[in-house]
Amino acid sequence: MRITIFGATGGIGTAACREAAERGHEVTAVVRDAARLPADVRERVNVVVADVMDPAAVQSAVEGRDAVLSCLGSRGGRAATTVLTDAATSVVKGMRAAGARRLLTVSAAAPYPDPGDGFLGGRVFKPLVSKILERPFADLLRADDLVEKADGIDWTLVRPPMLQNGPATGTYRLGLDLAPPKARRIRRADVAAAMLDLAGDPTSIGHVAWVAA
Repeated sequence: MRITIFGATGGIGTAACREAAERGHEVTAVVRDAARLPADVRERVNVVVADVMDPAAVQSAVEGRDAVLSCLGSRGGRAATTVLTDAATSVVKGMRAAGARRLLTVSAAAPYPDPGDGFLGGRVFKPLVSKILERPFADLLRADDLVEKADGIDWTLVRPPMLQNGPATGTYRLGLDLAPPKARRIRRADVAAAMLDLAGDPTSIGHVAWVAA
C-alpha cells in the first residue's frame, strides 16, 4: 500500500513508519522536524516536512495514497487546546481535496465508558483521569466527532487504553465498537501494527477499533 503518516515523530507514528516499511509499504512520513525521525526510519521512508494544519500541504501529502494514518497526539499538559480538532479538520479537508478516502486516526479509551471497565476502571480510574485531563480530552472528543461525521471519508478510530513503550509484542486484541475484556494497556508499537492491519480491512470502515494487549 501507499501510506501517508501524520505525527510520524511520535511514539505510535514512528513505530508505524518502521513497521510499514518493514512490511514493504511505500511510506510518506509527514513531520515538522525531520531530525526528530530516527535515522533508520528516515532512510526507509519518504520524509515530507509540512504543517498538518495546512490543508494544502495535507492534500499534497495524501494524493494517490491508499491510506492515511493520523498518529497525532496532544502536546501534553492540562491546558485547553484545539490542536487535535484543528488537525482533524485540516486532514479531512486535505483528503477531500485530494480524493483520498481511507483514514485511520488514533483516539483514546480513557474518555469513553465501556462495559468492561469494571468497578475501579469505570467508577474510579477513568473518571479521575477524565477530570484531570478534562480540557485536552474535550479536544480529543471534538476531533473524534469530526472524523466520525466526515462525509466522503472511510474512517476508523483506533482507541487504545494506557500506552506503553517497548518493542511490538506481535499480538493485540481487537474489538469493533466494543473494547476487549480487561483492556488496560498496550504498547505503542502494537497500536501501530493494529493500524496497519486495519488499513487494509474494509470491515473496520465506519467503526471504532478498540485495541488492547
